[in-house]
Amino acid sequence: MSSPLFVQSGGDSRAKRPSQADERTTLVAFLRWHRQTLEHKCAGLEPKQLAERAVGRSALSLLGLVRHAAESERFWFRRVMAGQELPPLFSSPTAPDGAFDVASADAQMVAQAWRTWQAEIAFADRFVDAAPDLELTGHEPGEGPVSLRWVLMHMVEEYARHNGHADLLREQIDGAVGL
Repeated sequence: MSSPLFVQSGGDSRAKRPSQADERTTLVAFLRWHRQTLEHKCAGLEPKQLAERAVGRSALSLLGLVRHAAESERFWFRRVMAGQELPPLFSSPTAPDGAFDVASADAQMVAQAWRTWQAEIAFADRFVDAAPDLELTGHEPGEGPVSLRWVLMHMVEEYARHNGHADLLREQIDGAVGL
């Protein structure tokens, strides 16, 4: 039985990206579209398939990408932009790639990753909605000040890169291509 947490297979229910809008609306729409793309790549798969490491010796899996996406959302929006002192979700100093450590998975692990990712997206969306403008500045540890504009652009880039990985993983798992 496939996970009911992700969107159903078939069709494209992703929100449209506006072809003419202001900068903020455009950035938020592209980020939403890329988040939904990762959901589509996970649609209709069993926990075992979501944890499958389908690319040689790589630790990459679709479930690992979802967990990594949750970590990224948390880091950039909660820690950097909102200044919250929170620990990572799945990684640690001794396991910096802990988000990808999902050699096997069950429905509970998938549900926890899904809920965590969705909670981090919800926080990020609320934060961006409440921000006065894209010039709002946060502090990236070890790097310094970054604007909300920069963080949104970086998150679009982060999802776009990992959605390319997700394309390859999904095709290797069951041959599904597209979306």
